[in-house]
Amino acid sequence: MSDTIEKVKCLIIGSGPAGYTAAIYASRANMFPVLYQGTQPGGQLTTTTEVDNFPGYPEGVSGPEMMIQLQQQAERFGTDVRDGWITKVDFSGDVHKVWVNETKEIHCDTVIISTGASAKYLGLESEQKYLKLGGGVSACAVCDGFFYRNQEVVLVGAGDSACEEAHYLSKLCKKVTMIVRRDVFRASRIMEARVRNTKNIEILFNTNTDEVLGDGQVVTGVRVKNNITGEITEIPATGFFVAIGHKPNTDIFKGFLDLDETGYIINVLGTSKTNVEGVFVSGDAADHVYRQAVTAAGTGCMAALDAERYLAAKEG
Repeated sequence: MSDTIEKVKCLIIGSGPAGYTAAIYASRANMFPVLYQGTQPGGQLTTTTEVDNFPGYPEGVSGPEMMIQLQQQAERFGTDVRDGWITKVDFSGDVHKVWVNETKEIHCDTVIISTGASAKYLGLESEQKYLKLGGGVSACAVCDGFFYRNQEVVLVGAGDSACEEAHYLSKLCKKVTMIVRRDVFRASRIMEARVRNTKNIEILFNTNTDEVLGDGQVVTGVRVKNNITGEITEIPATGFFVAIGHKPNTDIFKGFLDLDETGYIINVLGTSKTNVEGVFVSGDAADHVYRQAVTAAGTGCMAALDAERYLAAKEG
Protein backbone atom coordinates (compact mmCIF):
# COMPACT_ATOMS: atom_id res chain seq x y z
CA MET A 1 0.00 0.00 0.00
CA SER A 2 1.29 3.45 -0.92
CA ASP A 3 2.47 5.74 1.87
CA THR A 4 0.05 8.37 0.59
CA ILE A 5 -2.97 6.18 1.33
CA GLU A 6 -4.40 6.57 4.83
CA LYS A 7 -6.02 3.63 6.62
CA VAL A 8 -9.06 4.48 8.75
CA LYS A 9 -11.18 2.21 10.95
CA CYS A 10 -14.33 4.35 10.74
CA LEU A 11 -14.86 7.21 8.32
CA ILE A 12 -17.87 9.50 8.81
CA ILE A 13 -18.93 11.62 5.85
CA GLY A 14 -20.90 14.68 6.93
CA SER A 15 -21.20 16.84 10.02
CA GLY A 16 -24.85 17.36 10.88
CA PRO A 17 -26.60 15.88 13.94
CA ALA A 18 -26.36 12.41 12.36
CA GLY A 19 -22.64 12.61 11.65
CA TYR A 20 -21.66 14.03 15.02
CA THR A 21 -23.84 11.60 16.95
CA ALA A 22 -22.29 8.72 15.03
CA ALA A 23 -18.90 10.17 15.90
CA ILE A 24 -19.71 10.36 19.62
CA TYR A 25 -20.75 6.70 19.73
CA ALA A 26 -17.93 5.51 17.47
CA SER A 27 -15.33 7.36 19.56
CA ARG A 28 -16.61 5.89 22.79
CA ALA A 29 -16.38 2.43 21.20
CA ASN A 30 -12.69 2.96 20.38
CA MET A 31 -13.32 3.02 16.63
CA PHE A 32 -11.14 6.17 16.27
CA PRO A 33 -13.48 7.85 13.78
CA VAL A 34 -12.35 10.40 11.23
CA LEU A 35 -15.10 12.84 10.27
CA TYR A 36 -15.03 15.06 7.20
CA GLN A 37 -17.32 18.06 7.59
CA GLY A 38 -18.19 18.47 3.92
CA THR A 39 -19.19 21.57 2.00
CA GLN A 40 -21.61 22.75 4.71
CA PRO A 41 -20.02 22.13 8.13
CA GLY A 42 -22.80 21.55 10.61
CA GLY A 43 -25.35 20.72 7.91
CA GLN A 44 -28.76 22.32 7.39
CA LEU A 45 -29.08 23.40 11.03
CA THR A 46 -26.47 26.10 10.47
CA THR A 47 -29.13 27.98 8.46
CA THR A 48 -31.63 27.78 11.35
CA THR A 49 -31.63 30.67 13.79
CA GLU A 50 -33.53 28.99 16.62
CA VAL A 51 -33.87 25.28 17.48
CA ASP A 52 -36.63 24.84 20.06
CA ASN A 53 -37.55 21.19 19.49
CA PHE A 54 -34.32 19.34 20.29
CA PRO A 55 -34.45 17.67 23.74
CA GLY A 56 -32.21 19.11 26.40
CA TYR A 57 -32.46 22.78 25.42
CA PRO A 58 -35.27 24.21 27.58
CA GLU A 59 -34.51 27.76 26.44
CA GLY A 60 -33.81 26.78 22.83
CA VAL A 61 -30.49 27.13 21.02
CA SER A 62 -29.32 28.60 17.73
CA GLY A 63 -28.56 26.06 15.00
CA PRO A 64 -24.88 27.06 14.61
CA GLU A 65 -24.33 27.01 18.40
CA MET A 66 -25.87 23.56 18.70
CA MET A 67 -23.61 22.19 15.94
CA ILE A 68 -20.50 23.70 17.59
CA GLN A 69 -21.48 21.95 20.83
CA LEU A 70 -22.02 18.63 19.04
CA GLN A 71 -18.62 18.97 17.38
CA GLN A 72 -16.96 19.72 20.71
CA GLN A 73 -18.63 16.70 22.29
CA ALA A 74 -17.44 14.43 19.47
CA GLU A 75 -13.92 15.83 19.73
CA ARG A 76 -13.89 15.36 23.52
CA PHE A 77 -14.09 11.61 22.97
CA GLY A 78 -11.37 11.66 20.32
CA THR A 79 -13.08 12.16 16.96
CA ASP A 80 -10.69 13.53 14.33
CA VAL A 81 -12.81 16.28 12.75
CA ARG A 82 -11.40 17.54 9.46
CA ASP A 83 -12.18 20.16 6.85
CA GLY A 84 -12.75 18.96 3.31
CA TRP A 85 -15.27 16.85 1.47
CA ILE A 86 -15.41 13.45 -0.18
CA THR A 87 -15.40 13.83 -3.95
CA LYS A 88 -15.24 10.17 -5.06
CA VAL A 89 -15.80 6.69 -3.65
CA ASP A 90 -15.19 3.13 -4.75
CA PHE A 91 -17.17 0.51 -2.84
CA SER A 92 -16.74 -2.21 -5.46
CA GLY A 93 -14.06 -4.22 -3.67
CA ASP A 94 -13.30 -5.56 -0.20
CA VAL A 95 -11.68 -2.25 0.73
CA HIS A 96 -13.89 0.85 0.90
CA LYS A 97 -12.00 3.59 -0.89
CA VAL A 98 -12.77 7.29 -0.72
CA TRP A 99 -11.03 10.37 -2.04
CA VAL A 100 -10.90 13.72 -0.27
CA ASN A 101 -10.91 16.89 -2.41
CA GLU A 102 -10.10 14.65 -5.40
CA THR A 103 -6.55 14.09 -4.13
CA LYS A 104 -6.12 12.27 -0.81
CA GLU A 105 -7.06 8.56 -0.85
CA ILE A 106 -8.37 6.82 2.27
CA HIS A 107 -9.09 3.11 2.78
CA CYS A 108 -11.80 2.46 5.36
CA ASP A 109 -12.92 -0.56 7.35
CA THR A 110 -16.32 1.07 7.79
CA VAL A 111 -18.02 4.14 6.31
CA ILE A 112 -20.93 6.05 7.84
CA ILE A 113 -22.68 8.30 5.36
CA SER A 114 -24.29 11.38 6.92
CA THR A 115 -24.29 13.70 3.93
CA GLY A 116 -27.86 14.90 4.47
CA ALA A 117 -30.13 16.54 1.94
CA SER A 118 -30.43 20.08 0.65
CA ALA A 119 -33.75 21.88 0.53
CA LYS A 120 -34.68 23.22 -2.88
CA TYR A 121 -35.36 26.94 -3.07
CA LEU A 122 -36.78 29.18 -5.77
CA GLY A 123 -33.48 30.99 -6.16
CA LEU A 124 -34.83 34.52 -5.80
CA GLU A 125 -32.30 37.01 -4.48
CA SER A 126 -34.79 38.29 -1.90
CA GLU A 127 -35.60 34.73 -0.79
CA GLN A 128 -31.92 33.96 -0.18
CA LYS A 129 -31.40 37.30 1.57
CA TYR A 130 -34.05 36.66 4.22
CA LEU A 131 -33.08 33.00 4.49
CA LYS A 132 -29.53 34.00 5.44
CA LEU A 133 -30.78 36.69 7.80
CA GLY A 134 -33.08 34.20 9.52
CA GLY A 135 -35.82 36.71 8.96
CA GLY A 136 -38.79 34.67 7.83
CA VAL A 137 -37.80 32.23 5.05
CA SER A 138 -37.89 28.53 5.89
CA ALA A 139 -37.99 25.14 4.19
CA CYS A 140 -39.32 23.31 7.25
CA ALA A 141 -42.77 24.06 8.67
CA VAL A 142 -42.38 21.51 11.47
CA CYS A 143 -39.10 23.15 12.52
CA ASP A 144 -40.14 26.79 12.32
CA GLY A 145 -43.95 26.97 12.22
CA PHE A 146 -44.08 27.52 15.98
CA PHE A 147 -42.54 30.98 15.54
CA TYR A 148 -45.46 32.12 13.37
CA ARG A 149 -48.35 31.36 15.69
CA ASN A 150 -51.40 33.53 14.99
CA GLN A 151 -49.63 35.15 12.04
CA GLU A 152 -50.18 35.02 8.28
CA VAL A 153 -47.74 33.01 6.15
CA VAL A 154 -47.22 32.03 2.52
CA LEU A 155 -46.18 28.55 1.36
CA VAL A 156 -44.94 27.56 -2.11
CA GLY A 157 -45.45 24.03 -3.37
CA ALA A 158 -47.97 21.61 -4.83
CA GLY A 159 -46.92 18.12 -3.75
CA ASP A 160 -47.79 15.91 -0.80
CA SER A 161 -45.11 17.50 1.39
CA ALA A 162 -46.38 20.99 0.58
CA CYS A 163 -49.94 20.02 1.46
CA GLU A 164 -48.79 18.36 4.66
CA GLU A 165 -46.78 21.43 5.69
CA ALA A 166 -49.64 23.81 4.79
CA HIS A 167 -52.03 21.76 6.91
CA TYR A 168 -49.54 21.74 9.78
CA LEU A 169 -49.15 25.53 9.55
CA SER A 170 -52.91 26.01 9.42
CA LYS A 171 -53.15 24.73 13.00
CA LEU A 172 -50.72 27.41 14.19
CA CYS A 173 -51.23 30.36 11.88
CA LYS A 174 -54.10 32.74 11.34
CA LYS A 175 -53.93 32.23 7.57
CA VAL A 176 -51.86 30.16 5.11
CA THR A 177 -51.71 31.16 1.45
CA MET A 178 -50.54 28.36 -0.86
CA ILE A 179 -48.83 29.35 -4.11
CA VAL A 180 -49.28 26.70 -6.81
CA ARG A 181 -47.52 27.27 -10.12
CA ARG A 182 -49.88 25.23 -12.27
CA ASP A 183 -53.66 24.83 -12.26
CA VAL A 184 -53.52 21.50 -10.41
CA PHE A 185 -51.81 19.94 -7.40
CA ARG A 186 -49.16 17.26 -7.76
CA ALA A 187 -50.27 15.86 -4.43
CA SER A 188 -52.40 12.79 -3.86
CA ARG A 189 -56.14 13.38 -3.81
CA ILE A 190 -56.43 12.79 -0.09
CA MET A 191 -53.77 15.42 0.66
CA GLU A 192 -55.32 17.87 -1.80
CA ALA A 193 -58.74 17.38 -0.19
CA ARG A 194 -57.23 18.04 3.23
CA VAL A 195 -55.95 21.50 2.30
CA ARG A 196 -59.02 22.39 0.24
CA ASN A 197 -61.21 21.60 3.23
CA THR A 198 -59.17 23.67 5.67
CA LYS A 199 -60.86 27.06 6.11
CA ASN A 200 -57.79 29.16 6.79
CA ILE A 201 -55.81 27.88 3.77
CA GLU A 202 -56.22 29.94 0.61
CA ILE A 203 -54.91 28.37 -2.61
CA LEU A 204 -53.70 30.53 -5.51
CA PHE A 205 -53.34 28.45 -8.69
CA ASN A 206 -51.42 29.49 -11.82
CA THR A 207 -49.27 31.71 -9.64
CA ASN A 208 -45.54 32.34 -9.38
CA THR A 209 -43.58 34.04 -6.62
CA ASP A 210 -42.15 37.29 -7.95
CA GLU A 211 -40.45 38.67 -4.84
CA VAL A 212 -40.15 38.13 -1.11
CA LEU A 213 -40.84 41.50 0.48
CA GLY A 214 -39.29 42.74 3.71
CA ASP A 215 -38.00 45.67 5.70
CA GLY A 216 -34.36 44.68 5.37
CA GLN A 217 -34.46 42.45 8.45
CA VAL A 218 -37.63 40.38 8.35
CA VAL A 219 -40.24 39.29 5.81
CA THR A 220 -43.32 41.52 5.55
CA GLY A 221 -45.01 40.03 2.50
CA VAL A 222 -44.78 38.23 -0.82
CA ARG A 223 -45.38 39.62 -4.31
CA VAL A 224 -46.91 37.07 -6.71
CA LYS A 225 -47.88 37.07 -10.37
CA ASN A 226 -50.78 35.23 -12.01
CA ASN A 227 -49.44 33.21 -14.96
CA ILE A 228 -52.64 33.63 -16.97
CA THR A 229 -53.71 37.23 -16.37
CA GLY A 230 -50.35 38.75 -15.49
CA GLU A 231 -51.94 40.34 -12.44
CA ILE A 232 -49.52 41.28 -9.65
CA THR A 233 -50.64 40.86 -6.04
CA GLU A 234 -48.89 41.62 -2.75
CA ILE A 235 -49.75 39.28 0.11
CA PRO A 236 -49.01 40.44 3.67
CA ALA A 237 -47.06 37.72 5.51
CA THR A 238 -44.43 37.35 8.18
CA GLY A 239 -43.25 33.93 7.01
CA PHE A 240 -42.39 32.46 3.60
CA PHE A 241 -42.20 28.65 3.48
CA VAL A 242 -40.70 26.80 0.53
CA ALA A 243 -41.94 23.22 0.08
CA ILE A 244 -40.75 22.26 -3.39
CA GLY A 245 -38.68 19.27 -2.32
CA HIS A 246 -35.26 18.21 -1.13
CA LYS A 247 -32.27 16.78 -2.97
CA PRO A 248 -30.26 14.19 -1.03
CA ASN A 249 -26.51 14.77 -1.23
CA THR A 250 -25.76 11.30 -2.54
CA ASP A 251 -24.59 11.74 -6.15
CA ILE A 252 -21.10 10.36 -5.47
CA PHE A 253 -22.58 7.05 -4.28
CA LYS A 254 -24.44 6.28 -7.53
CA GLY A 255 -23.37 2.97 -8.99
CA PHE A 256 -22.31 1.60 -5.60
CA LEU A 257 -25.28 2.04 -3.28
CA ASP A 258 -28.96 1.37 -3.93
CA LEU A 259 -30.81 4.68 -4.25
CA ASP A 260 -34.48 5.41 -4.75
CA GLU A 261 -35.78 7.43 -7.69
CA THR A 262 -35.10 10.72 -5.88
CA GLY A 263 -31.60 9.74 -4.79
CA TYR A 264 -32.18 8.78 -1.15
CA ILE A 265 -30.03 5.86 0.01
CA ILE A 266 -32.07 2.69 0.60
CA ASN A 267 -31.27 1.12 3.96
CA VAL A 268 -32.14 -2.34 5.25
CA LEU A 269 -35.40 -1.85 7.16
CA GLY A 270 -34.85 -1.23 10.86
CA THR A 271 -31.09 -0.76 10.48
CA SER A 272 -28.57 1.68 9.05
CA LYS A 273 -27.12 -0.95 6.70
CA THR A 274 -26.85 -0.33 2.97
CA ASN A 275 -26.47 -2.92 0.20
CA VAL A 276 -22.68 -2.76 0.69
CA GLU A 277 -21.28 -4.50 3.75
CA GLY A 278 -19.48 -2.11 6.06
CA VAL A 279 -21.19 0.97 4.64
CA PHE A 280 -23.93 2.52 6.76
CA VAL A 281 -26.24 5.50 6.34
CA SER A 282 -27.77 7.95 8.80
CA GLY A 283 -29.79 11.13 8.73
CA ASP A 284 -31.45 12.85 5.80
CA ALA A 285 -29.39 11.03 3.16
CA ALA A 286 -31.86 8.17 3.73
CA ASP A 287 -34.78 9.86 5.51
CA HIS A 288 -37.28 11.62 3.26
CA VAL A 289 -40.14 11.37 5.77
CA TYR A 290 -39.17 12.96 9.11
CA ARG A 291 -36.11 15.11 8.34
CA GLN A 292 -35.66 16.30 11.93
CA ALA A 293 -32.46 16.87 13.89
CA VAL A 294 -33.52 14.47 16.64
CA THR A 295 -34.35 11.63 14.22
CA ALA A 296 -31.09 12.23 12.38
CA ALA A 297 -29.19 11.98 15.66
CA GLY A 298 -30.99 8.72 16.45
CA THR A 299 -29.96 7.15 13.15
CA GLY A 300 -26.41 8.39 13.71
CA CYS A 301 -26.38 6.35 16.91
CA MET A 302 -27.75 3.34 15.01
CA ALA A 303 -25.07 3.64 12.32
CA ALA A 304 -22.24 3.71 14.85
CA LEU A 305 -23.64 0.70 16.71
CA ASP A 306 -24.14 -1.21 13.45
CA ALA A 307 -20.59 -0.35 12.37
CA GLU A 308 -19.19 -1.48 15.74
CA ARG A 309 -21.03 -4.82 15.51
CA TYR A 310 -19.87 -5.29 11.92
CA LEU A 311 -16.24 -4.79 12.95
CA ALA A 312 -16.62 -7.03 16.01
CA ALA A 313 -18.04 -9.86 13.87
CA LYS A 314 -15.29 -9.41 11.31
CA GLU A 315 -12.48 -9.32 13.87
CA GLY A 316 -13.98 -12.11 15.98
